Amino acid sequence: MSSFPTVSGLEIRGPLNPGYAEILTPEACAFVAGLVENFGPRRLELLAKRVERQHAIDAGSLPDFLPETAAIRGGDWQVAPIPSDLLDRRTEITGPVDRKMAINALNSGAQCWMADFEDANSPTWENCMDGQVNMRDAARLTLAYTSPEGKQYALKDKIAVIIARPRGWHMEEKHVLFRGARVPASLFDWGLYFFHNAQALLARGSGPYFYLPKLESHLEARLWNDVFVHAQATLGIPRGTIRATMLVETITGCFEAEEILYELREHASGLNCGRWDYMFSMVKKLRNRPGYLFPDRTLITMDVPFLRAYVTHVINVCHRHGAYAMGGMAAQIPIKNDPEANAAALFKVRTDKEREARSGHDGTWVAHPGLVATALEAFGKHMKGPNQLHVIRHLQVTAANLLAPLPGPITETGVRWNLHVGVRYLEAWLGGSGAEPIHHLMEDLATSEISRAQLWQWLKFGATLEDGRPVTAALYDELLPDELAKIRAEYGDARYDSGRFPEAIELFMRMSKSVEFDEFLSLPAYELLP
Repeated sequence: MSSFPTVSGLEIRGPLNPGYAEILTPEACAFVAGLVENFGPRRLELLAKRVERQHAIDAGSLPDFLPETAAIRGGDWQVAPIPSDLLDRRTEITGPVDRKMAINALNSGAQCWMADFEDANSPTWENCMDGQVNMRDAARLTLAYTSPEGKQYALKDKIAVIIARPRGWHMEEKHVLFRGARVPASLFDWGLYFFHNAQALLARGSGPYFYLPKLESHLEARLWNDVFVHAQATLGIPRGTIRATMLVETITGCFEAEEILYELREHASGLNCGRWDYMFSMVKKLRNRPGYLFPDRTLITMDVPFLRAYVTHVINVCHRHGAYAMGGMAAQIPIKNDPEANAAALFKVRTDKEREARSGHDGTWVAHPGLVATALEAFGKHMKGPNQLHVIRHLQVTAANLLAPLPGPITETGVRWNLHVGVRYLEAWLGGSGAEPIHHLMEDLATSEISRAQLWQWLKFGATLEDGRPVTAALYDELLPDELAKIRAEYGDARYDSGRFPEAIELFMRMSKSVEFDEFLSLPAYELLP
């Protein structure tokens, strides 16, 4: 017999800290258990299909548009009408569901806040459950915080629209079991948020809005749509109330972007372009094809051919069907003590956001309240209304466009940067911080993923540095101590020695050097979280 409490079929193995019982109520747990029972088996089947698809790619079958869904791609259909409070999404701020950061994001002046249970959240039990408490209070406009120094934080009269992002289909919640097995983290995060907040959000004129991450196929989108239909019926909420924006951050998902939007059309509000995760997916899916050896990631801007094709494709798909095409992240954060460097950073943000607006995006993301005004100005310069649904680039995006190789140099600086940022972020994640400022950029898990993926790819294919030296595991071992010394110098001995660097170094380096590519860094790293 387990000594852990069981609530409506869910065995709770995480500590029931103050306030958690108000989230893990018998009714809420029964709702989540119903989601797991009804949709958990299909999730496992779809994860198995990801493996099958990878085998096909490894065997020589490159990703392509699906012939069996050509009628959808050529069809004349529209997504459901956009809710009134999602008509203007020029600037969305993103960040974890930490209480103080949530208040700052909601008060930032951005139109929307992407409340992140995923890549910007280290999924400790406390972070996930405290996040649910915080989101309950935010939905009811009662969110407040007093810092240890006595500073008080409260919501303004006008706040950003909340769009929550649960964890992806690949993750599980190890602190909650259903019939002896871990529950899908996506259904746990999504189910608790929807159960507790849908009615409260509707009562104040908003609604249950979501970002859906890391979709790899339209069948995965169909599963989400079925979850939505079931959940709305169970709670007596009209069908179609939920609105979702899907992140196009996998190469297979990009080829099925139109079908993904179609599957969720009664609940869809748009698609989003996610740069780092998309590049990570390119490396991961094409990992056994030496023709896709990528250069230093700092050289992979949104102007390179395969990313221009990706952006054009997403915008065209969205605008043909009445959905919003959201741009990517500006990760810069204000540099307070260096006005010249701060001006240069804001110039980069403005330039990138103007590029997005000129391309036809309907809005964009920023990672810090200090960037909201810059992004709004950039979009205001090129987008005079609340959207650009009229913009369709009459350019046929082909599979060859989306899969265009990207030659370029690999440098010692690029290797060092991946080692430095990859280990440093992972250490912070293991310590409970999912949104970590590193050299004036707000990094999330996607940064560590693309960093270790590039190191793995360069090693696998025996890449050569620009100066002629071969990329080897010994080179990584040679350069790493220098980067760790830089981190120690910045952190100080006490902070460095009290951190989780031994575990972060071991895991990151092992995954960067492994013979087989690990699908997600977050899966083994999650086992190291409390």
